[in-house]
Amino acid sequence: MVELEVRDVVKRHRGREVLRGVSFTARPGRVTGFLGPNGAGKSSTLRVLLGLDRPDAGRALVDGVPFARLSDPVRTIGSVLDGSGAHRSRTGRAHLGWIAAAAGVPRRRVDEVLDLVGLHDAGRRRVGGYSLGMGRRLGLAAALLGEPAALVLDEPVNGLDPEGIRWIRTFLREYADAGHTVLLSSHLMSEAAETVDDVVILDQGRIAATGSLAEVTGSHGTLENAFFSLTGGGAR
Repeated sequence: MVELEVRDVVKRHRGREVLRGVSFTARPGRVTGFLGPNGAGKSSTLRVLLGLDRPDAGRALVDGVPFARLSDPVRTIGSVLDGSGAHRSRTGRAHLGWIAAAAGVPRRRVDEVLDLVGLHDAGRRRVGGYSLGMGRRLGLAAALLGEPAALVLDEPVNGLDPEGIRWIRTFLREYADAGHTVLLSSHLMSEAAETVDDVVILDQGRIAATGSLAEVTGSHGTLENAFFSLTGGGAR
């Protein structure tokens, strides 16, 4: 089981603080929603957590250590930040095969993850012909190649049709229920409320609230109402 920890993270970009002392924890067996409007700093935080950017202060730990010090990152944490990242001329299966070979993952795992995300029949098609939803499933398949204990997903339902949203919601729920850690970012409050156990609300680079969904929603009725009450409206 893997815990994801962000503590007092500060990040500056071109002299401006985009993250201002961000702290939260995502725990095993839970879906943690990292929520806030576009531009709040969610992607910047995830990039720090995944070792893609360095914080100016604070720390981000995966299983108790910075991402760069993980002994087996592909089997510890899987992530999807910017779609599938696949070249349009490659087939889905070829894309996953290349990643598996680079990560030392058995080739048989390619077919397993294609089945898992519902792309078995589409695996031999070129990625350029995939729909948005198929591309997101391919990205998730790549993240799952190492059978990681934790998943980090940036806006996983953005642009999906209702069927795709239901599928990802069910998948993440089952993944967390199996003891894994799931951290997902979203600006869609009402949709996130259908999926998450715990909530971290980020507004203009600062944490506005953390807690269980019930604790954060409280007497506000909905998560969206809670967000606007806690942030004064935030950026839309």
